[in-house]
Amino acid sequence: MNRIALTVTLLALSTAAVAAPRQTLRPTANPGGVIAAEIGFAALAQEKGQWTAFRTTAAKGAKMFAPGPVLVAEYLKNRKDPPVAVKWQPHKVWSSCDGSIAVTRGAWQRPDSVGYFITVWQRQKDGGYRWVLDQGDALTQPLAEPDAIDGVVADCPAPGHRGDHKDDLRDAKGKPLTGPQAFADPLSATSNDRSLAWTTTIDTAGARDFTLHLRKDGAMRDVLHASVMPKAR
Repeated sequence: MNRIALTVTLLALSTAAVAAPRQTLRPTANPGGVIAAEIGFAALAQEKGQWTAFRTTAAKGAKMFAPGPVLVAEYLKNRKDPPVAVKWQPHKVWSSCDGSIAVTRGAWQRPDSVGYFITVWQRQKDGGYRWVLDQGDALTQPLAEPDAIDGVVADCPAPGHRGDHKDDLRDAKGKPLTGPQAFADPLSATSNDRSLAWTTTIDTAGARDFTLHLRKDGAMRDVLHASVMPKAR
């Protein structure tokens, strides 16, 4: 399936989900819905303005970097949209088994620069997705565009698995992983079923690291890592 056809299909699925009657959400992964949310986010930036789109699609308590972590609601409260909005395209999505959290990665372009982004999405009570953390960095060369947007879903927990059992969270070397369940401070969190965990750390010099862990083949695997060095003053 080509990129255009995939986009149309995903947006159709997303629209159908929004139009469905209100009911109890099933804990099911929906990578197509996440990609549709990301594509809609990017389209809104071109149609209504860059910061308007960021404010409109952010979850409560969402953060971004400028260059340190800032609350979107405060940082963008009275900020005017730039004359030319940044453009971006998702390349890949990773989702927890239950769909409560997903992470997208892709490419962005400005008139004078290119780079990548990583966005963490949280499923809302209505089944839609809003972003809770957005970060990225400039690159010297643009990312290669994939033939199709790739979706990866975490392995589901074994029957009888308890979501609050921290001993179940281990990396490929067997080291336990821990992290807050809630999004009170969205710099580190796990999915409700603990099949996905992510964290952003910032050192005293301002350098930050993002790491994404996904449950695969019986262990939590490192599937994405990105470092951003502090800009020279």
